[in-house]
Amino acid sequence: MEYLNLVPPMGGGTFIVNQRERIVRSYIRKHYDEWLTAAEKVHIWFLRLVTSLLTMDLWLLSLSGIGSVYLFLTGGLTVFGGVILVLFLICYGSLLLLLVWMCLLCRRLRIAKRILIWTFIWIPVVHFGLALYVRGLAKQEIDHTLYKISLDHVRVENQICSTRYPLLLVHGVGFRDFHYFNYWGRIPRELVRNGARVYYGHQEAWGTVEGNGEILKEKILEIVKETGCKKVNIIAHSKGGLDARYVISGLHMAPYVASLTTINTPHRGSMLVEFLKNLPDGIYRGICKRIDTYFGKLGDKNPDAYNASYQLSCAYAKEFNKRYPDAEGTYYQSFASLMKHGFSSKLLCIPYWILKALDAPNDGLVTPESAEWTNFQGVITNRYLKGISHGDMIDLTREDYRGFDVLEFYIQLAARLKDMDF
Repeated sequence: MEYLNLVPPMGGGTFIVNQRERIVRSYIRKHYDEWLTAAEKVHIWFLRLVTSLLTMDLWLLSLSGIGSVYLFLTGGLTVFGGVILVLFLICYGSLLLLLVWMCLLCRRLRIAKRILIWTFIWIPVVHFGLALYVRGLAKQEIDHTLYKISLDHVRVENQICSTRYPLLLVHGVGFRDFHYFNYWGRIPRELVRNGARVYYGHQEAWGTVEGNGEILKEKILEIVKETGCKKVNIIAHSKGGLDARYVISGLHMAPYVASLTTINTPHRGSMLVEFLKNLPDGIYRGICKRIDTYFGKLGDKNPDAYNASYQLSCAYAKEFNKRYPDAEGTYYQSFASLMKHGFSSKLLCIPYWILKALDAPNDGLVTPESAEWTNFQGVITNRYLKGISHGDMIDLTREDYRGFDVLEFYIQLAARLKDMDF
């Protein structure tokens, strides 16, 4: 829109260039999803081809191996036995080659697993089991992706996420809304593709609840003015839920907020902060000062890690809840998630173990009891050993998990808000 305010020079050169640039950007945005879907189809085609070749190779390897052993034990070395042996060796070499390709193509294999597979791929018999494991993951990825493509084709037409009011995504502590590194992963693009209007809070990574509340207030008023809508729907993760609650009740913005959805928000604080507060105050302030310096360079204007972290404590939460109760006229709902064990997340394994020892099983930072708030919708997890961590709920690793589809979670969340006329 800023191009519309430019005064073109003689000949209109700049105006023509800027208008052309806007058209190109609009074209790219319009066709980006189509290109992405086409790329997904090509990727899945190659993955299916390699998976089929691997399946055929495993059968031939097994049959030729059994045949070679049988002929050697019964008839000795014959011409036919030699042919079978050569076939076995060819299948053996093909298996190694196909496994390498599978590791490159299968996105459900994380870096650590690929390293393990490439390490043990040379051990006889072991690679047979590795091939079966990788093939299973590849088939899951193929089925999931094809189902999602077909489902997306129907949903895009229905615009199931086109809520009455825009969605405002409010991030948690320690992160900012960067353009090229999205706190919310693939979620915003998926919501927009299904009809949602998505905005970001752009509050500070280590700002206090009060400081971030002022930023969010200005953002809400800006969205209302820009869109002509009277209200917004806030979806907040972690400490962002406290920032949003303060905006609604503390800054009296309830008339502008149709709904607030909090996800993994420490409404009753976290014992992890109480644990960290046991550090000598000088050391704790020194650590916080370093954090402030770093995030000041990243864009925080008033970083205050010392007080912002204290606002996640149980003592502060108790006082906060008394001072800022839910406001009338705004619909509240909350979600929690749960890791099954410490190894569910490489990033949050240590905090999980500490918090479990101090309090209860958790998502790596917050217990379900603390995340439970008005209209609690339940604990998000899966039936597998991994569970769902604090970061998984915002698509931190851009990874799909068995038993939980984070993109589907947010699509259904927006669809329910639409059904409720929010």
